[in-house]
Amino acid sequence: MFRAVARRLKGECAVAGRRGPGTLGRALTAFVLTVSLAVVCAGEAARAPACPPARGELTVEDLPAGSSVRACRAVGRVVTHDGAGLVVPGPGTTVSVDALTTDGSAHGFTLAVAADGTVSYAYEAAHARARPGRRADAPAPCTDGAYSTAGRKEYGTYEWFLGDGPLPARLSGVQARQVFEAAVATITAGRNDCGYGDAVTARARYLSTTAAEAGVDRESRCLRRDGVSVWDAGDIGPGAVATTCSWSRPVHGGPDRLLEADVRFNTHDHAFTDHPSGDCTGAYDLLSVATHEAGHVFGLAHAGSGHENLTMYASSFACSTDARTLGKGDVLGLRSLY
Repeated sequence: MFRAVARRLKGECAVAGRRGPGTLGRALTAFVLTVSLAVVCAGEAARAPACPPARGELTVEDLPAGSSVRACRAVGRVVTHDGAGLVVPGPGTTVSVDALTTDGSAHGFTLAVAADGTVSYAYEAAHARARPGRRADAPAPCTDGAYSTAGRKEYGTYEWFLGDGPLPARLSGVQARQVFEAAVATITAGRNDCGYGDAVTARARYLSTTAAEAGVDRESRCLRRDGVSVWDAGDIGPGAVATTCSWSRPVHGGPDRLLEADVRFNTHDHAFTDHPSGDCTGAYDLLSVATHEAGHVFGLAHAGSGHENLTMYASSFACSTDARTLGKGDVLGLRSLY
């Protein structure tokens, strides 16, 4: 009897709501139909989105949330959103792109692929995407408690390498390493001028120079991860001062576990300095930018318009050294993770 009823279910989806209680015969048959009909109709309503075109770059609209990277063979393809982009990772992996821009307009998003291949996205919060206001109108760094986190953290020790190519501000490898180590230490120690003690438990260790490159292309898009966290410099497109790409995996009941984080500074379009002076006109303070990027590595997201005096504000101000130390919100964000 059940099989006979089941063969009729698909047609019943269209008319089930209009039939009277006696149209299917005996009460037992009606009960079986009601339960089975609900399952079939719900299944049709939850049908997965159609797969995108087989070739070319994709947008988040082409590969919407709920799509399957397995069914659509999307792993390894580029997905873009609002000027940012990344390569789709395999199941069980999340990738995030965070670009520090010249005008404070946050460019970045996160693509997560569940273990079963299902896609989901997270976008910059509306406040982070707003155009910048005046720093003079924003709260002082030690009174501004705003922060946002990216849903990931380093559970162990972040081990990183320095690229062996040209570096920002024409620094030698030793000099650049010292600047980057200082930036990372500001995050792991929660260094600030607000009177907060070091309650952050994050850890990091520099390993060596490497011929490997950061997984960031000329359009600030995250490439495939190679298992090596690299800080280097190059061309990432004129709108970005620096970009961080992070890969992570889910942790039950907690933030994602960081797998790799690459940082690239845009030396093609922007000048950097390690000692801004009174005659500085357009160079970015390398330590300030590096501290911001280290914040992304350890799980901080952008603070947007209205929070221009925090280290994690979405832009770095030329010739300013203010972001070298953390504000209240930056510290509170790290403490929420560590």
